[in-house]
Amino acid sequence: MTPTTVISFLGSTLDASKFGPSRWMKWRPSVGLCMHEDLRVDRFVMIHGSMHSRLADYVSEDIASVSPETQVERHIIDFKDAWDFEEVYGKLLDFARRLELDPDADDVLVHITTGTHVAQICLFLLTEAHYLPGRLLQTQPKRGTTEAAGKWSVIDLDLSRYDSIATRFASESAKSSSFLKSGIETLNPAFNTMIDEIEQVASRTRAPILLMGPTGAGKSQLARRIFELKKLKRQMTGSFVEVNCAILRGDSAMSALFGHKKGAFTGAAADRPGLLRSADGGMLFLDEIGELGLDEQAMILRAIEDKRFLPVGADKEAQSEFQLIAGTNRDLAACVAAGTFREDLYARLNLWTFNLPGLAERREDIAPNLDYELDRYAEREGERVTFNKEARSDYLAFAMSPAARWHGNFRDLAASVTRMATFSPKGRIDVSVVVKEIERLKRLWADGRADGDGLERWLSSEALTELDPFDRVQLAYVVEVCASARSLSEAGRKLFAASREKRASTNDADRLRKYLARFGLGWDDVRASS
Repeated sequence: MTPTTVISFLGSTLDASKFGPSRWMKWRPSVGLCMHEDLRVDRFVMIHGSMHSRLADYVSEDIASVSPETQVERHIIDFKDAWDFEEVYGKLLDFARRLELDPDADDVLVHITTGTHVAQICLFLLTEAHYLPGRLLQTQPKRGTTEAAGKWSVIDLDLSRYDSIATRFASESAKSSSFLKSGIETLNPAFNTMIDEIEQVASRTRAPILLMGPTGAGKSQLARRIFELKKLKRQMTGSFVEVNCAILRGDSAMSALFGHKKGAFTGAAADRPGLLRSADGGMLFLDEIGELGLDEQAMILRAIEDKRFLPVGADKEAQSEFQLIAGTNRDLAACVAAGTFREDLYARLNLWTFNLPGLAERREDIAPNLDYELDRYAEREGERVTFNKEARSDYLAFAMSPAARWHGNFRDLAASVTRMATFSPKGRIDVSVVVKEIERLKRLWADGRADGDGLERWLSSEALTELDPFDRVQLAYVVEVCASARSLSEAGRKLFAASREKRASTNDADRLRKYLARFGLGWDDVRASS
């Protein structure tokens, strides 16, 4: 039989009684616990203050008389203020860390009937956090009787054991996942699994979250929904602050992110709090974080870890408590290898990383997203537009076919719906509108490939504007070769066919990997969009 250890406060009022036979006609929690035939207490860990030592002696003697097999182990903890939550929790935490317990060998029960309300709450919290590895024990007198033993019951903190509670939690979790998906009934199994994981992470931690995926995959919208979910659950009081790092450059980047003091530089006519300060108590979403400079990355890392940063021109640090969500369409690991992204910041962000698939990888989700975009159009324009049956069928047949490239992902879909709705003034999208839209999409995607290179599939518009024409032509050719090659090595052999013959040793794959990394690209990025 597994030995049972009970951890309990001595009840300075409930356990007190005048000495004499009449005391056995009264329910006393500590003594009553040891009188049950169906609850054998092998070790009774009694917590009490110095001023109650005589009562502890008295109760210990009575426990010994009714349960000789019970070993009473007394621990004195004195509180300056038994109603000071911080003091009580701190001293009980120290007690829990010192107490010798073997949850694998003993059944540990934490009695929460005696002690002040603050002490009971602290015992509950310590048990829930597994500092006291056991279950909660409650006792009470039997009404209408003079039975000294009373009644006892155990509360197991594994809520999955309680069907109604487990069902309720599962329902709430499902609602939260649906909320993150904006209520869209998505069908892609991998995407739904990812959203369920994000829901758990968002609900249980304030650690940074990294959202990776191609442009237009919905990183910004998902970040905002995570914020709104935490707001609904009262886990956040501040604002949602979104920053497009691709448009931040030089001193203006430092000033925008971290703020500045008046006179810090020419044009600094007044203090500026900065976006990190604006996110205090809320959420900061750094979209395209891979575009930040190394100096800004270093300050962001310190702001995440220490919640402190130095505004431009200031001699005193500012503070901000925020949760960070970072978004990127780049392969940050490749950027680290290329020296354009700090390894320590990447390690800090990489705790919770989620890769959002593009629309082409979720074709089964096009139909529900089509309805969602129609709802958004109605909300935005104040006009409800729908498809007729044949038109909807034709559009979905094309949208879900390999001919639909969806280079811009959900942005392409949103723009497509907006165009069709706009060209349907009677509120009904018919076949003729769909035929024209399909031709338009084919032309747009074809133009993207012929315009020069189709590099917008891999690089942001801001990154493209910074490319010299020479680099753009070269990169476009490299990407085209990679897209048609079966492996990185094969692409490298083709691209370096002449120069490789002049070298004693060749590593074409490594050369190509480093070249792509210069532009924040990796082999998987290029292949995924080919």
